[in-house]
Amino acid sequence: GEPVTWPPVAAQAASLLEEAADLLVLHRDFAAAVERCEAGCDSLGPAAGTSPVPERCDSAEVKCSLCVVGIQALAEMNRWREVLSWVLQYYHVPEHLPPKVLELCILLYSKVKEPQVMLEVGSSWFRDLSNKRFPEYGSLLELYLVHALLPLGRFEAAEELVRSCEAFDSEQQQALLGTISESRCQWTQREEMHSADEEQQNTAAETLLGAVSQKLVTMLTFLRRALRSMSSHFHLLPYKKMLLAAFLLYLVVVRLDPASPTSLPFIYKLVQLFRQAWAAVSSPVQRSPVQD
Repeated sequence: GEPVTWPPVAAQAASLLEEAADLLVLHRDFAAAVERCEAGCDSLGPAAGTSPVPERCDSAEVKCSLCVVGIQALAEMNRWREVLSWVLQYYHVPEHLPPKVLELCILLYSKVKEPQVMLEVGSSWFRDLSNKRFPEYGSLLELYLVHALLPLGRFEAAEELVRSCEAFDSEQQQALLGTISESRCQWTQREEMHSADEEQQNTAAETLLGAVSQKLVTMLTFLRRALRSMSSHFHLLPYKKMLLAAFLLYLVVVRLDPASPTSLPFIYKLVQLFRQAWAAVSSPVQRSPVQD
């Protein structure tokens, strides 16, 4: 029945915690809630809650609660990518994370389909001998298996953790090892189905590529024949006469006066050359060239 007396520093952080909780739940002001949580954690200092011995400590409990509210506020703002780095700036190393904070991080990154984020953090936390004293150690390990290791196919690491966990009796160990074995079989079946689908897709792609290649070869062959035919036809055209006609046209238009009597021979020659060139172009290929 007596009211709890807080140390001055913890009392200030507890007041910020209450404000943050109200902003999160009642006012839905998530950014302001994160600010209050940061101010509360900063007021407690870096040493609060980092003791390797899980003993009751007012400052540690307030700091853990501030981080829990901060995680929820960040998740509400869809800033879940910042959660782990945000928490570690107050606990520095994964081994010092409180069980409740670790649990929220595992569940959060599993929900957003990013369980690999917690692999190294969870491995460090569960290897630390001091964390085995927490009563939540066994349930946290099971949570880590289901939501991080098994979805990523880390079956050997999962079996090693289960066998080395003293919090499980033999029955619990066998049940968890059976879950790991079942998950391994399902993983293998999915891999085989995925490989079969990839093989079918590759076969279909090769068939399509073969059809496209055959069409491309046919088109290139047709284009080569057309170019060869055009080339043989163009060799029969009187290029020299065409060039001479163009030159004479230049002389008539630029250099000569068409009204002058001296220009008549050049104009007559130009008309003759154009007639011969036109006859050569419009006539069949077998026709003999026009005589000058």
